Amino acid sequence: MQKIACLILILICWSCSLDDGSDDNIQLEIVPITTVDMPESLLGGDINRISFSYIVPSTCHSFDNLYYLANRNERTLAVVTNVVNDLGSGNPCEDLIDVEESGFLDFYAAPGFDSYTFNFWQGTDENGEDIYLRATVPVNN
Repeated sequence: MQKIACLILILICWSCSLDDGSDDNIQLEIVPITTVDMPESLLGGDINRISFSYIVPSTCHSFDNLYYLANRNERTLAVVTNVVNDLGSGNPCEDLIDVEESGFLDFYAAPGFDSYTFNFWQGTDENGEDIYLRATVPVNN
């Protein structure tokens, strides 16, 4: 009897949806990082703050998170934004020119590496190739 009750409860949970469709008008978009404030060296075994600025293309863009890819002592980063296609109340998106926001990454420099290389995505060139601001920073262990 308990197995049947548990199965019915599972089926009820699967059939219920908490999705109200409000995310249907939201897309993710990567935007360029324009500047980075990198420390001259990283303290191994500690958290180091890295500040950055990024482009905000329109009033419909808002920060979502950082794309963060780690490969040994190399890190690739980009800013991911939410883009709302409909602001509601008949408010259309407005393009923004030269508008930047800032953020930071609290980076833990694991001991054992002499340096870290950071690749901050800055957009694409005329051939569609990714452009990165690269910084190699020594680690003080």
